[in-house]
Amino acid sequence: MRRSIPILMLALFCVSVAAVAQTLAADQDRRDAVTRYRSGQELLANEQWEKAAAEFERAIKLDPLFTDAHYGRGQAYMGLQRYATAIQAFEQTIEAARTLYGLRDQNRAEVDRQLEDEIRELRDQLRRTQTLKGGVAMRTTELEDRIRDLERQKSSLGGPFEAPAVVSLSLGSAYFRNGDRAKAEELWSDAVRVNSKLGEGWNNLAVIYLTSGRKKPAEDAVRNAEKAGYRVNPKLKDDIKAMK
Repeated sequence: MRRSIPILMLALFCVSVAAVAQTLAADQDRRDAVTRYRSGQELLANEQWEKAAAEFERAIKLDPLFTDAHYGRGQAYMGLQRYATAIQAFEQTIEAARTLYGLRDQNRAEVDRQLEDEIRELRDQLRRTQTLKGGVAMRTTELEDRIRDLERQKSSLGGPFEAPAVVSLSLGSAYFRNGDRAKAEELWSDAVRVNSKLGEGWNNLAVIYLTSGRKKPAEDAVRNAEKAGYRVNPKLKDDIKAMK
């Protein structure tokens, strides 16, 4: 009987944590989270990875469903070459997006507003990025693709959930650098399925196909990457052409 009390308390604690994670942040917490997020992006742009990760974590504590704060945290850990932690952060990005998506039936207007807020924040970041030269945290194309992901998520709130393509792309890259090529291929395939114009995803798949001896899929992937406007390394194309 003595053991039942702490077990019950633990169970209640887990339920309460889950309940918090399923709830949209209060307006003030949301505003404070955005401030932390912006600070994290500035630190990311200056390659201050540790400090950036800390700011994104503070943003997440204020707003657990702030998907781009989770994503920024993953980018920071990629910069630190802490790939296992980056994998965790990108997976949490997808789970936050899935949870937010799941709240649509309870409060569609608030979910719409949160997605619009994130889109607006990324558009502001895109404008700032376009005025800089080098050293930016996210490339213009990545920001544009992330905006499309959120717009796609907002417009498809009535259908099944799909992981954001850019997040799947980044998660695949983290797995690849962590030595899991099979998982990387799976995630990059998911990314281009959701967004067929994701040139980097096709390029990465071409590398996987080359190293695993699959010439025709590699050629097709290069063709799709270039069709999407991605500049494929000439050596990669030469290596694929030389395959038997």
